[in-house]
Amino acid sequence: MHIDPVLPILVTIIAVILLIGLSLQLARQPQVIGYLLAGVAIGPFGLALLTDAQFASRLGSFGVVLLLFFVGMEVAPRQLLSGWRTAVIGTLVQVALSVTLVIPIGLWFNWPMERIVLLGFVTSLSSTAVIVKLLRDSGEINYREGQDVLGILLMQDLIIIPMLIIIGLLGGETPGWSELGLQISGAVAIIAVLIWALTKDSFHLPFGHLLRSDPELQVFAALFICFGLSLLTGMAYLSTALGAFAAGILVTAARETHWVHHSLEPFRVIFVALFFVSVGMLVDISFIFSHAIQVLLLVVIVLVSNTFLNGIILRFLGYRWRESLYAGAMLSQIGEFSFVLAAVGLTAGIIAEIAYQYTIAVIALSLLVSPFWILGARRILHVTHLAVTPAAKIMDVTSSAEGNNLQNNQH
Repeated sequence: MHIDPVLPILVTIIAVILLIGLSLQLARQPQVIGYLLAGVAIGPFGLALLTDAQFASRLGSFGVVLLLFFVGMEVAPRQLLSGWRTAVIGTLVQVALSVTLVIPIGLWFNWPMERIVLLGFVTSLSSTAVIVKLLRDSGEINYREGQDVLGILLMQDLIIIPMLIIIGLLGGETPGWSELGLQISGAVAIIAVLIWALTKDSFHLPFGHLLRSDPELQVFAALFICFGLSLLTGMAYLSTALGAFAAGILVTAARETHWVHHSLEPFRVIFVALFFVSVGMLVDISFIFSHAIQVLLLVVIVLVSNTFLNGIILRFLGYRWRESLYAGAMLSQIGEFSFVLAAVGLTAGIIAEIAYQYTIAVIALSLLVSPFWILGARRILHVTHLAVTPAAKIMDVTSSAEGNNLQNNQH
C-alpha cells in the first residue's frame, strides 16, 4: 500500500490545530491563540513537522488578503471615512512618538540614528490580522471604536510604504522615480475608489446575473475580485491587503456580498489559520529560553507603552479614558508588517543578526499574548457595551423601531 509521505504530516498538523483549538474553545479563548500555538508546536523549533516557515508564511499572506476582503464587505464606508481624522492624526502622532521614545534608549546604548528610526517604526505598527479577527469575532467592528481602530490599521498599511523608503535611504538605497510615481498613483487610485463607492448608492458587477445561478463560477469570480485588486495594489508597491479591502467595499456597494461571502468563507478560514501558524513557526523556543528575561521584559514594555501611548493619543482626539485605553490595548502588539521592516533592516545592515532575532521573538510573542492582553483590558476597564454582537445590535434597533411604530399606531 502506497501512502504519500505528506499525508501523515498533514493529518498530524490538522490534529494538532484541532486539539489546541478545542482546548481553547473550552477555555473560552480566541481561536487565533490556537493557531499561533499550533505553529510553535509543529514548526522548526518545535516538533519540526513543518520546517519551511517561508512557504507557510507565503500561504498565510493570502489569509491576510482574504481577511481584509471580508472586512471590506462588513464595514460601513461612510462611518469609516468619517473617522479619517482619528486614523490620520492618530497614526502619524503615534509613529512620531514611538520613534521619540526609542531615542533615549538608543543614546544609552550608543545606537546609530538609523537603528533608532527602524526600531521606532517596528514598534509603532499594530497587527491588522490579529485585531481585525478579534473585532470580527466580538462584533466590535460595527461600533465607532472598532471602525476607528480599523481606520488606524488601514492607515498603518499605507504608512508602511514611506517607512520602507526611509529605511532604504538610511541604508544607502535611493528609490527610483518610477517606483515613487506608482506608489503615489496607486494611493490616489485607492482613495478615489473608496470615495466613488461611498457616493454610489449601488451598481452591478459585470455578468452578475449569470454568476448568481452558477455556484462554481461564483468561487472563481469572488477569488478574481479579491486577488485581482490586491495584485493591482501590489504592482503599485502598496499593501495587497489594502487592495483586498477596497475590493470588499466594491462588492458591498454592488450588493453582491451574499454569494461572495458564501463562496470564499472556507478559503478565509484555512488561509487565515495558515497565517497565524506561520507566525508561530517563527518563534525560536531555544532563543527565547536563552534570553528569557530580556525578551519578556521587552514584550511587557512594548504592550504597556503602546497601550498608554495610543490611549493618550485617542483621549486627546475625543475618546473617553476607558474607551481610549481599551483601543490602545487593541493596538498594543507589534504587527506582521514589522517582520518586513526588520528583514529590510537586517539586509541593509542597520541591525545585526542578534538584534534581528530579538526583534522576531518580541514581535511573535506580542502577537501571541495580545488577545489575552486585550481580554484583560476589557475586563479591567469594564468595557462591556463593545462586546455586543452585530445580531444583538440589529435586534435592539429592530425592537426600538417596532416600539416606535406601535406608539405611532396607538396615537
